[in-house]
Amino acid sequence: MSKLDDSLADDPLKEIRRAATGLLARREHSETEIYRKLQKKGFAEENIQQVISVLTQEKLLSNTRFIENYVYFRRGKGLGPLRIQAELMERGIPKELIDHHMKITDNAWFAEVRDVWRKRFKNRMPADFKTRAQQMRFLYSRGFTSEQIESVFKQGFQE
Repeated sequence: MSKLDDSLADDPLKEIRRAATGLLARREHSETEIYRKLQKKGFAEENIQQVISVLTQEKLLSNTRFIENYVYFRRGKGLGPLRIQAELMERGIPKELIDHHMKITDNAWFAEVRDVWRKRFKNRMPADFKTRAQQMRFLYSRGFTSEQIESVFKQGFQE
């Protein structure tokens, strides 16, 4: 073992920090994600908590930044607010923080659902109930609210 390897073995906090910054170098993570990944590597809980606290103070780890990036990329994939909210909660983000950064009733989601519908169904309004139900199920699976989905069909019949 080299001297660097010896020094890392002597200080578990440095080893945990190196592992955490390696994960953060690839993409943003929530505090819970980093905690889980470090825990899987077999590091001690109290040491992980200590490193996460330091990384948060140094602004290298930020749940707020993670939420902003996550919402931006998932929205770009055509996912709605309910699905994104559920995925963020799975990643350990508190609902209050999600609500603060993601306005589910924002009018921009109405435009978003219309764009997703237009891309998938080529602007063809359903001719019958069965087709309409199929289109609605698709939009529900993407995570849009009932109100947002209904707006697609209301606007379509008014055009």
